[in-house]
Amino acid sequence: MSAWVGEHRIAQSDDIVMVEGNAYFPVGAVHDGVLTSTASKSLCLWKGMASYFDVTVEGSALKNAAFEYRHPSPLARRIKGRVAFWNGVSVRKD
Repeated sequence: MSAWVGEHRIAQSDDIVMVEGNAYFPVGAVHDGVLTSTASKSLCLWKGMASYFDVTVEGSALKNAAFEYRHPSPLARRIKGRVAFWNGVSVRKD
């Protein structure tokens, strides 16, 4: 699978974990310089606390368009060390 912003591929991996319709990529599969950590957080009752990133491509940032669960609950341990996208980032099969 790949993650795209317009015509720019920002991540690619065959090692994807699907949870609730979201494709979680290994953090290392995201191109360098794309993710910038933000102060935004949200709580999922079964996955835990999500942390967000701005996604920047060619100087334009999509606010809070990526998220991860740094310390997921035991039920969601498969997504530790992974990032998912939304809010302007398209994820599709290669």
